[in-house]
Parts: sequence; C-alpha cells; structure tokens
Amino acid sequence: MHTIRLLFQLLLCLLGLGSAAVPAKTLVFCSEGNPEFLSPSLNTNTTSFDVTGQIFESLVSFKPGTTELMPALATHWTVSADGLVYTFFLRRGVRWQYNDWFSPTREFNADDVLFSFERQWKPQHPFYRVTRALHPYFNDMGMAEMLQSIQKVDEHTVQFTLKQPVAPFVANLAMYWAGIQSAEYAQAMYKMGMPQRIDQAPLGTGPFRWVDYEKDVAVKFKAFDDYWGGRAKVDDLVFVIHPSANVRWAKLQSGACHVMAYPSPADLQQMRDDPRMKVLNQTGLNISYLAYNLSKKPFDDVRVRQALNMAINKRKILRTVYQQTAVPAINPIPPIQWGYNRELDDDEFDPDGARQLLMQAGYPQGFTTELWAMSVQRPYLPDALKVAELIQADLAAVGVKVVIQSPDWTGYGQGLHAGAHQMALYGWTGDNGDPDNFLNTLLGCDATHGHNVAKFCDLSYDRLVKRAKASSDRQERTRLYEQAQAILKVQAPWLNIAHSVQFKVMRREVTGFQLSPLGRNTFYGVDIAPPN
Repeated sequence: MHTIRLLFQLLLCLLGLGSAAVPAKTLVFCSEGNPEFLSPSLNTNTTSFDVTGQIFESLVSFKPGTTELMPALATHWTVSADGLVYTFFLRRGVRWQYNDWFSPTREFNADDVLFSFERQWKPQHPFYRVTRALHPYFNDMGMAEMLQSIQKVDEHTVQFTLKQPVAPFVANLAMYWAGIQSAEYAQAMYKMGMPQRIDQAPLGTGPFRWVDYEKDVAVKFKAFDDYWGGRAKVDDLVFVIHPSANVRWAKLQSGACHVMAYPSPADLQQMRDDPRMKVLNQTGLNISYLAYNLSKKPFDDVRVRQALNMAINKRKILRTVYQQTAVPAINPIPPIQWGYNRELDDDEFDPDGARQLLMQAGYPQGFTTELWAMSVQRPYLPDALKVAELIQADLAAVGVKVVIQSPDWTGYGQGLHAGAHQMALYGWTGDNGDPDNFLNTLLGCDATHGHNVAKFCDLSYDRLVKRAKASSDRQERTRLYEQAQAILKVQAPWLNIAHSVQFKVMRREVTGFQLSPLGRNTFYGVDIAPPN
C-alpha cells in the first residue's frame, strides 16, 4: 500500500498536479518542551501527550472543548447491571498508519486492543519491559488490581471484566495513556529484533502520522490520508520546541509559529492588543503545588510540613508570578470540580507559628533542603524558578535553607516518580473530569511509585478515595471526597498553590482551534485561512 501511494504521488507530480500545483499547508505549534516518550502508555506529562495525542487514539474520547465522552475507536459500549463487565464494539474500516519500516496488512481490530492493555498489565508480556519497564498511568490508577480479564469476543468486540465497580472506568479509557498501538507492527518489529522501534517510530490510527523528532528542535507530522474520520485540514504539522515563553512569543509575532503554548502572564495584554493575534482563555481544571517527599526526613514529620506551609506567602506568589491569572488553591482539586470541599480554610501565612512548629519538631535552627523547579512553563505554573526563589526567601526567614535544583524537563517527572527529590514544584491538569483523577491518581497509596510524588500513603484517606471510586452514587462519592480532603488539609503532603486560567495565543489566520478543560492541544480540524 505504501509503495502504491508513492507511485501515485509521483504520477501526480509528473502530470503537474502534485505539491507544486497546490502548496502544502503547514501548521506550526510553538511547544515548550521535549516529549518524554513517543508511546502513550509510557508518558506522564501534557507535553508528551500533546505529541502522542496527534498519532494515537483510544477506544473513547472527549467531545472537543468538554469532558463529555464520545465514541472513538469504539462506536459504542455496554455495561452490565452489576457494573463489572464493559463490552466495547470496535469501529470497522479503521486503517493503520505506515512508516519506513512497516506497512500494515490489516485494519484495526480486537488484537490491537488486547496488545495495548496487556503490554501494560502483564509482566510476562514480551513488550512489558520494552523501552521502559514502567507504565505510569496504568500503575498509578491501580488498573492491574482493578482488572479481572480482557477478552476478545470477536474481531470487533472486546470485553473488560472488573473485580469491583469503578465509576470513572470509561472516562479513564478516554485518557491519552490508553492510546491503542498496532499488534501487527509490534510483532513485526519483535521478529526483526527491534521491539523498541514501536516506541521510537510511532504508528497509530490518528489524524496525523509521525515523521521525525529531533530533541530540542522539533517534532514533525503529516496528515494521514486514510484517517477514518476524514483527512486533516492541514498537510503538515510541526511542533517547534523552545522552553522560553519570550522566544515562543517572538516566533508567533514573526509568523514562524501559528499557535503558542503557555504565554507569560506579563505578555498577555500586549498579545491582546496585537491585531494579528487572538487570545483564548478558559478556567483550567488544574492545580500547582509544592510536594514534600514524605519518604525522606524531615518531611516524614507532619509538623515540619505544616510549618513550611505556614511559612510560605502564597498570596505573594499569585501576585508576583501569576499576576491575577489564578486563584489560591485550598484543596488539591479546583473549585469547578464536583466533589470540592468548600468548608475548608486556606493555609494561614504565619512565620512565627512556623518557627514554633519547627522547634517542636526538633529543628529550632531550621535545616537545609533541596527544592526542584522545572525550567519550562506549564499550564498550571508559568514560572517555576521564580516561585522557587520566593519560597526560598520565605523559608530562609524561618531558618530553612533551600538549594534550588532544575533538572532537564524530560527527566523531571521520572526523577520525581523515583523519589529523587526532597521538595518539588509540580502540578496537574485533569485528564477526565473526575475527582478520582486528582485525589487517587496523585495522592493514593497505589500511586506512590509514580504520580504520587509526595509518597503520601494514609490508610484512612486511601480507604475513602477507593470507596468513592467504587460507588456509582455521586452524592456518596462527593461526601467521601470531602472527608478525604479534610484529611489532606491536616496531613499537608503538599502546599496547594494555585488553580490557573489557561491561555492559548494564536495568529488570526488560525481557525477551528478549541480550548480543552483537560489542557489538550488537538490540531485535527484546525486550519489556516488564506491571507486577505
């Protein structure tokens, strides 16, 4: 098929009907960082999912601009009366992409679904340890403990059986980590002795196929002509990578980029005033926080954690860094998320009280510690290094000396998951619109080797969030989540910093781009209008 397509394109060029006759339309996205991996199950952050989300698709997805579920690689699904059996009916006629190493001989089917999940689930699977022996989302959401079986009913039907009910199960499968990979491609690369190639030269069913990736430079895609949903409106998609918001803004002004990720709050007014630009904004389903590593002293002492929370002037951080583009975070979930506990008060800024708590904990002279801060902008944190400096100054006032470290972004999350830090600035944008995605994925005991970078495991708390996850009654779930947030307020594994408004800046000629409450940057359906 790949050879036939090339011959056809060559014939068009010879007849004068190829790319010379109709110039290719290229959309350039100014991205803030490198992807961790090019395989959805291995990634942990939005930067990486921005890349794999163009290539791969899940069984279900979210309606653009919402958290409402919609069909994707499954056209529909059913749930048994006891909430344990989910049957997905797969879309027919879905073609796989191709690359220089592989041309598919069949369409998407149930074998691909089984491969994609069993690779993450079963340690004996030949691809379980390929590229990385860790599948962060699958592990942190407790999928291994949740699943009883995954069965192929026929070529276009797959059945998931759970050990107990899981309220957000379908929404979890709409997340990017559940992107489906080709079992046939995997088998072919395995026979060639290069199984890791499926993660290095990704191949999916999505609207854009991967072409090339050069670290710190760019990721390149082309529209997939045979995409089941219809061809994308642009021919080429390029993610140009630069960590500096100022550089990205300059590229947008010059026309070198069409859409920009994570503008600096200080530049927003200038951006709004520029007639060549449009600025989209939406309340973000997000949180920024300072995590204490409870597996390391002195952060295993709740008095130390409470003291540091009291010593840090959160309002100054919001004024100085966010510049009125965020609200203070009281809880680990944002106030727009159902299940939010509105009865809890924010941490009080009280340096004198902090000194007294440190003395009670045995640190009358304070102590020395490290604080990790990322060098790239995030939707929840526009300038982590500046926030780190403000925290450093506040903690020095109560005798705590802070040394700031800023590891490379591609290794930042991996280092936090491994527990290499003492304190760290981090954050989260919700993946599926459910409180479980914050309160369990980020703070549950199952996630202490992954997204739970505080390494917090409180059994009373964990029982509450697990009970909530198993319930189909939203009122009961809300009550349980409110109780869980009260425990977090006392235990203080984090300093909750802010819930920010997300902004996207683009040139006027860009049409069809929609903001996602989940922070997704999706370019299917996006176009570039011709100049006036």
